[in-house]
Amino acid sequence: MTAVAATLGVSRANLHDRLNGNAKPRRGYHKAQVAAVLPRIERLVAERPTYGYRRITAVLNRELRAAGLPPANHKRVYRIMKRNNLLLERSGFDRPERIHDGKVIMMRSNLRWCSDGLEFTCWNGDVIRLAFLIDAHDREIISWRAVANAGISGSDVRDMLLEAVEARFGTFRAPEIIEVLSDNGSAYTAKETRIFARQLGLKSCFTPVASPQSNGMSEAFVKTLKRDYVRVNPLPNAETVLRLIGNWIEDYNENHPHSGLKWKSPREFIRAETETA
Repeated sequence: MTAVAATLGVSRANLHDRLNGNAKPRRGYHKAQVAAVLPRIERLVAERPTYGYRRITAVLNRELRAAGLPPANHKRVYRIMKRNNLLLERSGFDRPERIHDGKVIMMRSNLRWCSDGLEFTCWNGDVIRLAFLIDAHDREIISWRAVANAGISGSDVRDMLLEAVEARFGTFRAPEIIEVLSDNGSAYTAKETRIFARQLGLKSCFTPVASPQSNGMSEAFVKTLKRDYVRVNPLPNAETVLRLIGNWIEDYNENHPHSGLKWKSPREFIRAETETA
């Protein structure tokens, strides 16, 4: 038996128990907490079908803490979701490699705001175009503009810049120079827009030609908005969608967990930084 145990790489006692039928069968992972947590996970997956287990864990733990319950480990959530076929399916496509040509993440808020635009089509053919400003540190969408069947104009961008300064500082001028990084679209490069930005205490910066990845913070938000909101909501017409966009952005700011923010939402992260300051 010693030689057989050595060959199989098991202990003699284990082999003896197996031969005599005394070995206990291995059972699947089970905790009492699973029964209480599974319904919550199922509801969150139904509400946010594009979230993977990491983001589901972050939202779940937010609920558990609010209820005075202990948080769940992300590994446990992964096992529960895997056992119940709740995990996201892999897309099967490799990510294209892109070189980042600029500094993306800033060390504190209000050093750089990034801006970009996106468009998508409603079911009836209406085209929605959206522009936004996102902070390169805390990832909050500070201001935005959306239009239907038209382009984002220089006036829209200027209104968005003014709204962002008012939202962050409660005044008409930033207390220190803030970079505003955008592409080379005419709404951003227009002389009136650049002059107006300087009057607000903002410095206009532009990505290199054919290098959208230099504005990676904005690119990431575009992907998030399309994946987690546009693709999973009804888009019957422009009138309906324009009413929904504000709710989407509010939900993103308040609830969407970011790996770069320690799985907090932008406003959770801002509040945590404010409390520790």
